[in-house]
Amino acid sequence: MIKKIEIKSEVIEAVKNGKYVEGSLRIDAETGQLTFKAYNRQSRRQKDKLICELETGWLKESAQRVKFFSSVKKTIPTSNIRMAMSRDMYEGMEVFAKFHNGNGNVNGNNY
Repeated sequence: MIKKIEIKSEVIEAVKNGKYVEGSLRIDAETGQLTFKAYNRQSRRQKDKLICELETGWLKESAQRVKFFSSVKKTIPTSNIRMAMSRDMYEGMEVFAKFHNGNGNVNGNNY
């Protein structure tokens, strides 16, 4: 038995380019043919905006959060780790304040 499947040309091109295409295979009620409908998946997440690079990490801003990251080797003495992280936190807060004009509002939102 031979079954023919109706597939859009965009899906065929994506498969020819080596991409995986997820979708649903169903029988069309109007034509009675098997039809493949690809899922329209799009990235909804925006990338975080880098505010500044720090000595041991970074300060970023997303739509809802301000993110601070610091990474220091464990082999360094604890006092030096505290000093490096504190320095980065202070530098990040200074840049953040300048970045947002020091008014405490991020993108017009009051936190």
